[in-house]
Amino acid sequence: MDVTTGWYLVLGALLFIIGGVGLLIRRNPLVMLMCVELMLNGVNLTFVAFSRRLGDIAGQTVVFFVLVVAAAEVVVGLGLIVSIMRRRPDVTADDLKLLKG
Repeated sequence: MDVTTGWYLVLGALLFIIGGVGLLIRRNPLVMLMCVELMLNGVNLTFVAFSRRLGDIAGQTVVFFVLVVAAAEVVVGLGLIVSIMRRRPDVTADDLKLLKG
């Protein structure tokens, strides 16, 4: 059985859907950050599948830039979340509205 581009697209869509559902359901900021990363990886898989199918490197270049931006997002977001969770370990996403100054 040969793995075609359609299988990769279905897997990318499933990753995106799981991340989206997790983002909507879960209230823990750390889990929400992981769900956003899961959504980004689903989109990246789709870009790579289309890039491979079309024989063009542009999709893989976009994935490289998305991964760089995602890494910066994780560094900043994880730093904020860890610093907030040290002060209040039971914080939820609804409590983060208290951060506005």
